[in-house]
Amino acid sequence: MSNDGSGQGGGHGAGRHENVLDVDDLAVHFQLQGGALSRLLGLQARVVKAVDGVSVQLRRGEVLGLVGESGSGKTTLGRALLGLVPASGGRITYHSASKGDRRVSEMRGAELRQLRTDLQMVFQDPHAALNPSMTIEEAVGHPLVIHKIASGRALRMQVAEALERVGLSPVERFLSKYPSDLSGGQKQRAVIARAIILNPEVLVADEPVSMLDMSVRAKILQLMLDLKQEMGLTYVYITHDLASAKYFCDRIAIMYLGRIVEIGPTEEIFANPRHPYTKALLKAIPEPDPDRMVPRDLPRGEIPDAAEPPLGCSFHPRCSEAVAGCGWESRDLRALLEEHWTRKLEAYDDEKALIGDLDGLDRPSTTAKVGKGGAGEVRALLDRIRAENPDEPLWSGVRGIEPAGNGVEVQFQPADSPQLRRAGSVDVACVLYPE
Repeated sequence: MSNDGSGQGGGHGAGRHENVLDVDDLAVHFQLQGGALSRLLGLQARVVKAVDGVSVQLRRGEVLGLVGESGSGKTTLGRALLGLVPASGGRITYHSASKGDRRVSEMRGAELRQLRTDLQMVFQDPHAALNPSMTIEEAVGHPLVIHKIASGRALRMQVAEALERVGLSPVERFLSKYPSDLSGGQKQRAVIARAIILNPEVLVADEPVSMLDMSVRAKILQLMLDLKQEMGLTYVYITHDLASAKYFCDRIAIMYLGRIVEIGPTEEIFANPRHPYTKALLKAIPEPDPDRMVPRDLPRGEIPDAAEPPLGCSFHPRCSEAVAGCGWESRDLRALLEEHWTRKLEAYDDEKALIGDLDGLDRPSTTAKVGKGGAGEVRALLDRIRAENPDEPLWSGVRGIEPAGNGVEVQFQPADSPQLRRAGSVDVACVLYPE
């Protein structure tokens, strides 16, 4: 596939603006509802930063993949591009080929509804995306009715043309059918027909093949590529499946906890991944040959709480390449102590009595006070734990361990969240690639 960003086909005029969408420092935050007791006590509401400072450009005519685990923010970002979720900060600018620049992040009401003629979405579940009480003709033609573009004979002709384009032919067989009469692949073709019937410029496809049988996934992706060429479409392809992204995308943006951590040409991402998270995702791709053993080296631990992401680089608690400046903190020390006790269960009672309660480490901080059995004894215990695994990256981020009351204060090196910066032909947010 070409990476030159130029659209093909006769759907829209190219060359107005190199980018069709510009996203600048976009934030989408969701406030978690606290209980009655929390409000009574005046406790601060928790906020999930689903998208946290994302800047990206969607080039006209390309396929941009948003890739990451569940909870990475890729679906929220895709929905924000269409105004389906409001932006908490930043800007989304749509450079229309025919209507000039429009600020999506500021649109409301009728103006936002009108945007649907240019920006459309293909949802993950084709079974839920179609109204079961509508025939395929009614469902596919519904956007034309809503926007008062066509009716009667003209409406039926445009529906027939859209169904023909997506491979639901002979058309007469499908017009009067209901979604329950169609297979999963046929339903997704109908969903795509509904999305393209308004002749949009951009399609945001949210996991469009993940709920389909393996036998039809490649056919749907090939259909979308054919439509891209015929109609001059631009795609945002949201997926957790790097294998399909390799086949379908011109560029790939890797997302983790609401941020883009690496973005670049698909070939470069696969041939020479920079970010440790990208490397871990690539190693997780299944190997079809059962006789071939592939080292996995998957990230340790679990995805952190998005309401309280790690300090510094969000990936550092799970990173095999973490260094001193990654943002080590109090919660990392708690995780290390608990991991130590899973290996040394026989020492748990005595050492836990020496260390004391760990709940105070749950507040993100670059200092961590532990111990109630005497500063010397606590320091000696930490030294023994460090000697067990001197290569544990957390220790590289410790600036000092000082006496504090009956325990010690562990001081970590402060670190900011790394920003995207150039590394060869990609941009990567990692301290291993400084300015």
